[in-house]
Amino acid sequence: MSEATLTSKGQITIPADIRKSMSIGPKDRLTFTPMPDGTVVMRAKTRSIKDLKGMLKPPQGAHVSISDMRLSGD
Repeated sequence: MSEATLTSKGQITIPADIRKSMSIGPKDRLTFTPMPDGTVVMRAKTRSIKDLKGMLKPPQGAHVSISDMRLSGD
């Protein structure tokens, strides 16, 4: 179990073994989420929204244009 101390400026140093296990380094952003039971979950924001590009595959099957989707009379 790792331990850190809060400074008078409200700062902590994340122990080296935790930094290594989370693959975090200088300039990485962290989020802290308080849970209902009083614990706090710390997550590393190591992925960018740009990393999601290409994750979803286009649907298979017939493609329908927007004009074909419109009800007749529009």
